[in-house]
Amino acid sequence: MEYSFVIPCYRSENSIRSVVEEIDREMSKGNVSDYEIIMVNDCSPDGTWRVLKELAAEDERRVCVDLAKNVGQHAALMAGFGQSRGDYVVTSDDDLQTPIDCVWALREKLDEGYDVVTSHYVAREGFSLGRKIGSFMNRIVGRWLIDSPKDTVVSAFMMARKFVIDEIVRYENPYPYLSGLVFRTTHNVGNVEMKQNRRPYGRSGYTFGKLLALWMNGFTAFSLKPLRIADVVGAVTALLGFILGLVIIIHKLVNPAVAAGWTSLMSVNLILSGFMMLMLGLIGEYIGRIYICINRTPQYVIRSIVRGGCGEGKSDERAEVSPSDPTEK
Repeated sequence: MEYSFVIPCYRSENSIRSVVEEIDREMSKGNVSDYEIIMVNDCSPDGTWRVLKELAAEDERRVCVDLAKNVGQHAALMAGFGQSRGDYVVTSDDDLQTPIDCVWALREKLDEGYDVVTSHYVAREGFSLGRKIGSFMNRIVGRWLIDSPKDTVVSAFMMARKFVIDEIVRYENPYPYLSGLVFRTTHNVGNVEMKQNRRPYGRSGYTFGKLLALWMNGFTAFSLKPLRIADVVGAVTALLGFILGLVIIIHKLVNPAVAAGWTSLMSVNLILSGFMMLMLGLIGEYIGRIYICINRTPQYVIRSIVRGGCGEGKSDERAEVSPSDPTEK
């Protein structure tokens, strides 16, 4: 198998067929027949799973994975990676925003010796200002936290060699973060500049809250820098408090008649208390996620897999779990 396309699907009953047909057209242009399309239904509440089964019934190269609950884009990708067999694995969006015709540019860049090549969108059609800011912050914070190479980003449209995907799939904890997993495996990552298409249906499922949750995955799963910031802030705050105490004592000795500053004292107490609660909350976030990992909460649970090519498709209705679930051990 040469290519595996992995597509997480959520609320995409109106667009996923067009995405699959676009992939078929591009593979036909490149005279490539040895490929598969793996579509992961992330417990979509609309008719996405029905459409996916119809697509699987039409072509044996299509595989549909139905997840038992919504786990988010990155965990859905992990479920798809686990089913992939291609020497080159390509990820794509389900909303027609991915410029599939640029897949050959990704392959050409990969042939230069890179392990992973991702799209770098220089223009985004139909993005709200809030989404653009959120995506920008995600890149900046991610680069700082996971020490990714300068001017290199990981996006939803990428091509990776099979050994990279095999290493990514080995990650068993319940909070996958694709950028962290890629750069944990290799820094030999290239980018191809391209323009992202406008979304023809609906709107993005990524709200600011979901982006914030994604940042937290990167913070707590792939970096200790936030805890080190807590150390630095605590040390600086303690030093400032010590200096302020000396200033108050000296001021009192020089001018014994000075009145005690109740307002300034309360302000300092509130600031210090706020810092302490913030740092305790951050530490609690780390501890909570460690607890969840110890409990081996699965990244995803597969309700069924439908493999195409036999009219109604070959359906495996046995539930499967991610490697982090204890029932697999």
